[in-house]
Amino acid sequence: MVFAAGLGTRLRPLTDTMPKALVPVAGKPLLYHVMNKLRRAGYDEFIVNVHHFPEQIREYLASTDFKVQISDESEDLLETGGGILHAEKLILPCQEPFLVHNVDIVSNLDLAWLQEKTRPEALATLVVSDRPTRRYLLFDDGLRLVGWTDTATGEVRSPYPGLDASKYRKLAFAGIHNLSPRIFECMRTHGFSGRFPIMEFYLKVCASEPIYGAIPENLQLVDAGKLESLAPAEEIIKNYLYI
Repeated sequence: MVFAAGLGTRLRPLTDTMPKALVPVAGKPLLYHVMNKLRRAGYDEFIVNVHHFPEQIREYLASTDFKVQISDESEDLLETGGGILHAEKLILPCQEPFLVHNVDIVSNLDLAWLQEKTRPEALATLVVSDRPTRRYLLFDDGLRLVGWTDTATGEVRSPYPGLDASKYRKLAFAGIHNLSPRIFECMRTHGFSGRFPIMEFYLKVCASEPIYGAIPENLQLVDAGKLESLAPAEEIIKNYLYI
């Protein structure tokens, strides 16, 4: 599943007339680069969610040879967690872990490696890295998720009362995760519906459900959802033969 529904506010004025997913980098839309990378890794069925200028994305995908189903959020943008839950009927024929990838993440990640790192018992496996940021996920020595912290404010969120963030490993989420199909039942069990961020769900259930981090070596990653990141994203695309 490729998240392509966002408003792309950090890419204005480009996204005043087009969706973020279709912003061109190295001569092709971001959506193309993500889906092409996935296809080269062996993925052959895609779900793309849409909200902002949805018809533009539909028209673009109709012009490609990708095997795609559309998860329509044009009436209401459901955020990351709600977007996954909304796509349940499209995803559930899949009985194995399915990949979720932000459309604005450009990286050299080896997706076969991520599959190997996905433990059979995991509800979710999150690609993370040790890079400078303000907000971090917190992991124990076994790379199991225990919480989240904002290092600027000192805020900590965790299902474990009184969690001391200084005792855990701080890692940044890469916007790529492998999810078990049982995540839908788990969302309903814990009362999630409608619009919600996936991280809110992860932080509520991580004490009872195994959610792990996976740290790739030599990860090069750019969040291309910002104007100043388009040029670095183009370099990764050219260096790693996306086109």
